[in-house]
Amino acid sequence: MKQPNGRTAAPALEDVRIRPYGVTDHDRLVRMSDRLSGASLYTRFFSGTPRIPDYYVAAMDRLDHWDRDALVALVGGEMVGIAEYVRDPREPFRAEIAVLVADPWKRRGLGSGLIGYLTHLAARRGITEFGADVILTNRDALLFIRHGWPAARSRTEEGAARFRLPLPPPVAAARL
Repeated sequence: MKQPNGRTAAPALEDVRIRPYGVTDHDRLVRMSDRLSGASLYTRFFSGTPRIPDYYVAAMDRLDHWDRDALVALVGGEMVGIAEYVRDPREPFRAEIAVLVADPWKRRGLGSGLIGYLTHLAARRGITEFGADVILTNRDALLFIRHGWPAARSRTEEGAARFRLPLPPPVAAARL
């Protein structure tokens, strides 16, 4: 959308479409690397990687949409965010959660919206608690959990905070 000054306005949250990760999303996920800084990749994958790792893309292509599921955020057909959970086979009421948001979309409510929708989906499947590892330099994620998930419990180990997040979290999806 063109603004009066001739510049193109950034897409708004109203332009975001959230849906389950599907078979046609492989290339979108690979292209999402172009909208991620090294810092964003590091805070998500805990390693210095120049792109979304191939092992992760392959894992997304093998989702069963029950024990492992993911939601994507799309704008104009391109992926700008992804949130996933992986159920713990030893404790099926628990699942690990992870979120990745393209840099231009950070601090706009997209990550919390994805978490909100994913929480509802997981709860319908019998998951009552998320686990999350957050690297200590990821201040945005730490603040989101501390302020938005009051019942969260954590411990620190090897440079990361290990969180136990009882469902449901705050109603973040209502903002999208």
